[in-house]
Amino acid sequence: MAEQTQIINIDGMTCQGCVASIYNATANIDGLESMSIDLSANNATVTFDDSKTSADKIASAIEDAGFDAAVANR
Repeated sequence: MAEQTQIINIDGMTCQGCVASIYNATANIDGLESMSIDLSANNATVTFDDSKTSADKIASAIEDAGFDAAVANR
């Protein structure tokens, strides 16, 4: 297991309801260990097991919930 922490930029969040939607959309991702969403900065800091998932997969789940998401600092 290699734990990684990355930032995902998220566009389209306007309220705590959006934050809750993102938490719900990512709740069942195997390997996602923690996520902290910053509404004012429009991003999420995610920590995950890179043998089970990736930042791209997490960003994809956020996009499936209706937001624009992209991994930062590539």
